[in-house]
Amino acid sequence: MRTIVHRHLGKVVAGAAVAVAGTAAMVAITLPGTAGADDGGPARTEQRAAGEGAQGAASGPGGPGAAVAPGVVEQAPAEGKKGTGRDPLTDDEIARVESLAVDRRMAAAAEDVEGDRGPQRLAVDLAEPAADELDDPHAPRRAVVTFYDYRADALVTRTVDLDSGKIETTTTQHGVQPPLSAAENAEAARLLIADPLGAGLRADFKDATGKDLTSPDQLLLNSAVYRAAPGAQPAVLDACGTHRCLRLFPKVVNGPWIDTRHLVIDLSARKVAALDHG
Repeated sequence: MRTIVHRHLGKVVAGAAVAVAGTAAMVAITLPGTAGADDGGPARTEQRAAGEGAQGAASGPGGPGAAVAPGVVEQAPAEGKKGTGRDPLTDDEIARVESLAVDRRMAAAAEDVEGDRGPQRLAVDLAEPAADELDDPHAPRRAVVTFYDYRADALVTRTVDLDSGKIETTTTQHGVQPPLSAAENAEAARLLIADPLGAGLRADFKDATGKDLTSPDQLLLNSAVYRAAPGAQPAVLDACGTHRCLRLFPKVVNGPWIDTRHLVIDLSARKVAALDHG
């Protein structure tokens, strides 16, 4: 069997954390209850005391050895179609507001991350009430929907009245880059897998699993928005910040992380580039 040397462009980070956006890191967690498991210290004394207390309770009104009644887990109440007040948006409300927020004009003019008609949905949130509605129990419920239009490279935010279905406000911003959606991460991974610069990712995946990497579904994906910085990238990435760009942090499903931090995917231009200092 050959010795695997991680010489590829994307290196497997086995059992280690990958720094997100260069700074954030995964944190190792020590499971409780393992240290001192075999000694006779305070932990074991407390466990014995707890056990004796439970025995005493069992020999109470029901007598020694009386069966303890099983716990009852109540089902969560069924979610209605409409929420009230500051209740979280229901699934029906989210579906309705998504359809209301994209009118015919927007659907025809905008493009999503795959280049299809209509904007890319990013998030749907319950809107904060207006200042004069804070104490009004009958204040209208509103939802804020955010989209990214890849044709115009613009963030579009719409506020919709859930009762009337009316679009109350629309704002369009350029150069604003909120966190990426799961669909955008998947499309970025698809572009990287197919690109020559994805050879290291494909090779490291093969080393880790023995299988070919052909689909984003084979990876768990995190990402960070990438903005151009003077001297930190090739010219092809100079538009990042105006364009929707990201760095991916892929993990093999049930396997190791793979380091692709030196690669940037420009979703607007549908291109992949390596950072000059990577």
